[in-house]
Amino acid sequence: MLEFIDSGDDVIAVKIAERITGEDLAAIMDRLEAGMARHDKVHVYVETLALDAIEVSGLAAQVARSAPLLGKLSRFGRVAVVADQAWVRIGARIESALLPFVSYRTFPPSDRSEALDWVRGGSTA
Repeated sequence: MLEFIDSGDDVIAVKIAERITGEDLAAIMDRLEAGMARHDKVHVYVETLALDAIEVSGLAAQVARSAPLLGKLSRFGRVAVVADQAWVRIGARIESALLPFVSYRTFPPSDRSEALDWVRGGSTA
């Protein structure tokens, strides 16, 4: 299940529960591309709950669609990952280490509000 969270025009905020589908990824890419068309920097908030599957159908098309983003990594600002599963937070930390010029932070679900505030540009230590 995918749910977009109301956020600023330069913030892509999503909540994903249980399963990620190809349609979910396409919808996220649509928002991301639209945000990048309007702003120099785009910030991302991802909240996952009980994530247990990524649907394979449509995945290859979305990976190909996202490949051009590798040349636009400098346009990503703050990225917050809120996850109830440690493996998701660990994966985000690994990704953060691979992309040191993107400002990543991971949060447990109890800090959801702080994470969203930080991505929107508020100050959270």
